[in-house]
Amino acid sequence: MSLQLRGGEIASVASGSLGEGLGLHPGDRLLSINGHPLRDVIDCHFYGAEEYLELRLRRGEEEMTIEAQREYGQELGLGFVQPIFDAVRRCTNACRFCFIAQLPHGLRPSLYIRDDDYRLSFLTGSFVTLTNLLEADWGRLAKQRLSPLYVSVHATEPSVRRCIFGREVPDIRQQLRRLGEMGIQCHAQVVLIPDLNDGQHLKRTLIELAELYPTVESVAIVPVGLTKYHRGACRTHTPTEARGLLAQVALWQQDSRQRWGVGFVYPADEWYMLARERVPSAGAYDGFPQLENGVGLVRELVDDWEAVKGSLEAGRSMAFWGSKLTLVCGTLIAALLRSIACELSALTGVGVEVISVVNHFFGPTVTVSGLLTAQDVVGTLRGRDLGDMVILPRAMFNDPGKWTLDDWTPSQLSEQLGVPVSYAASLTEVVERLSHQRSAIIPCVARLSGRQG
Repeated sequence: MSLQLRGGEIASVASGSLGEGLGLHPGDRLLSINGHPLRDVIDCHFYGAEEYLELRLRRGEEEMTIEAQREYGQELGLGFVQPIFDAVRRCTNACRFCFIAQLPHGLRPSLYIRDDDYRLSFLTGSFVTLTNLLEADWGRLAKQRLSPLYVSVHATEPSVRRCIFGREVPDIRQQLRRLGEMGIQCHAQVVLIPDLNDGQHLKRTLIELAELYPTVESVAIVPVGLTKYHRGACRTHTPTEARGLLAQVALWQQDSRQRWGVGFVYPADEWYMLARERVPSAGAYDGFPQLENGVGLVRELVDDWEAVKGSLEAGRSMAFWGSKLTLVCGTLIAALLRSIACELSALTGVGVEVISVVNHFFGPTVTVSGLLTAQDVVGTLRGRDLGDMVILPRAMFNDPGKWTLDDWTPSQLSEQLGVPVSYAASLTEVVERLSHQRSAIIPCVARLSGRQG
């Protein structure tokens, strides 16, 4: 098989789909559609939307061609082992705040991959810098209309941007205009670094991004995150700086709502936690365009709890097992979770203790729950009365929920702590776990707060 026809390995075939009708099955490698080599799942969906299909695939050592007529709306129904079939585009920048560059040695190899692939931005919402685009990539963007993209801007001023990325980079304003001409919209982020891209530089960045609305649909402002392994000159923000940033954002949002009816610029949740201010109402997030960037996760948590509390206060019939539950989190969200835990205890009769874990692995300046490691959790919880069950943040684990950053599994944590480790995607599921019998509890994990953007 040629390198040009590497294709993608099929992981699943949906029942009743065209793929099932054609006899495709997991383990097959789909190489091309209508003569177009497949580079990723985007190609599969794009070329697989034709009425007539000629599928080239490899099964074991045999290559074969299957022809088919696709009815309108009929899907191939294929899932793939990996979304990218060829090599993932790597980052060639030298950002002084790059989190991957701040990782210690000895973690699993996949954690050190610095991807900067516009295809993953389209497929998964990961942020890319657009600094490595080739002219062929621009051609593909125009042809396949990959929208929206999630773009790390950090600064629009060329000299500041060069300083941040550690090398000469394209003018992001020109790149965003070019995307707009293609009909591609973007969500931007600014990782804010004290004394580098804040102050007047941030003001200029937001003014120039606003000039590109609606190509740039939203801008998230995220505080820089630094581990104890950081060797640069960056520092983290103070509570006073966080309060100042929020006050400035409120003015920008006021202006944006008068012009377009949306806030346009949104602070990450960490700013509110650091400033000890309440997060805005759900309406202030305008549909949560940057939820996975940690913008609005706390509001979702609070609103979910209000819904659960309303059901409990209304007297919904529910019997609870156990006498005590332990919720684990990072230090940033702890105060809010403790206030919720008090209400949960009063309504259920189950003692709920929130234990915040200081991040010794990365350093105490890393305060989000999603970057906790198992060894820090075990070190904090071992020897304590944990009650009948422990719930950990889902964001501590990789996407399949199998490993922590330091390669522990949920079952290993359960064994070390001596109690079941349960999962819940929300406070709603926490209450559902409490209403189940002990035999229904399985080792798993929970997402109770956001990840660092």
